[in-house]
Amino acid sequence: MANHQSAKKRMRQNVKRRARNRSNRSRLRTQIKKLREAIAANDKKQSQAELVPTISLIDKMVNKKILHQNTAARYKSRLTKHVNNLA
Repeated sequence: MANHQSAKKRMRQNVKRRARNRSNRSRLRTQIKKLREAIAANDKKQSQAELVPTISLIDKMVNKKILHQNTAARYKSRLTKHVNNLA
């Protein structure tokens, strides 16, 4: 347990940040899951509609340092490729 005032404050900050990061990561995973379900259902119209907000959210998570830039680029590339390959 923290004894110093600064360590106690740091613990409080970490709790808040961890909750915020978990919320953002969960939001991102849910959005990606929705897009993947549309792709799996072979629904081109729904997939294209979901692609734009998904890519936007991925970019926002890079800015918030939830995702690494290269990981985000890989996600965007693969998801876009799958949507474009739908018949």
